[in-house]
Amino acid sequence: MDMNEVAVRGLVLLGCGKMGSAMLAGWLRNGLPSASVWVIDPKPSSWLQEQGVNIGGTLPDNPAIAIIAVKPQMMTAALPDVEMLGNGETLVISIAAGTPIKTFEKMLGAQTPIIRAMPNTPAAIGRGITALIGNSQTRPDHMDLAEALLWSVGQTVRLDSEGQMDAVTALSGSGPAYVFHLIEAMAAAGVDQGLSPALAMQLATATVGGAGELAEDVDETPEQLRMNVTSPSGTTEAALKILMDEETGFPPLLKRAVAAAAARARELADE
Repeated sequence: MDMNEVAVRGLVLLGCGKMGSAMLAGWLRNGLPSASVWVIDPKPSSWLQEQGVNIGGTLPDNPAIAIIAVKPQMMTAALPDVEMLGNGETLVISIAAGTPIKTFEKMLGAQTPIIRAMPNTPAAIGRGITALIGNSQTRPDHMDLAEALLWSVGQTVRLDSEGQMDAVTALSGSGPAYVFHLIEAMAAAGVDQGLSPALAMQLATATVGGAGELAEDVDETPEQLRMNVTSPSGTTEAALKILMDEETGFPPLLKRAVAAAAARARELADE
């Protein structure tokens, strides 16, 4: 199965909020015909209504793909809209955080090919990263197609087991919030040193954004990049002695934060 087959058989998108809209924009931008897309959303945005896709109405009998993009707490109410696509040839891809594959197998049928995906919010600008894991009914060409669809919003990685998804959720799924808070904290520290709030925020935002892009675009490791900035007995070294403290610095703090997020992800999966 490939994108040509998706164009012929159709794609169903259940939920079109921020993430669903980001994916849809990428698919349309990359050439998927709007007439091949059916969107189920109780409150379609004005942007969605301008895209020429099918909103509501009768779904195709055998679509190639069904994307589940609703919030986990809405899952029970929303899944019946695509229940008839289960146990067939339609590949189901879920981007719902905290919802395990077994939940979809229970509601759609154990013979349904299901891929669980965890994107993150930078997908909205095509800079996301999405982790993928499929169930026992998922074929290699299903995984290839899922990657092709999700490349429209950034990078993809494949997991070895679904058990890794809680760690992915805690690291990259929730991770953008950690970085946004870092920007807030850096800006506040700049204000404490005499900068205006606007200038401190501009400097902090550009610094974090530029450093992240540099880390992605060069071959050097983050460790080497850090060392490149750190002169012996200089200002950066003075700051890093505090940030890298084994008891009070970034490493132990982030380990606790990511562990807390992973624990909550496991709790949500069991609720």
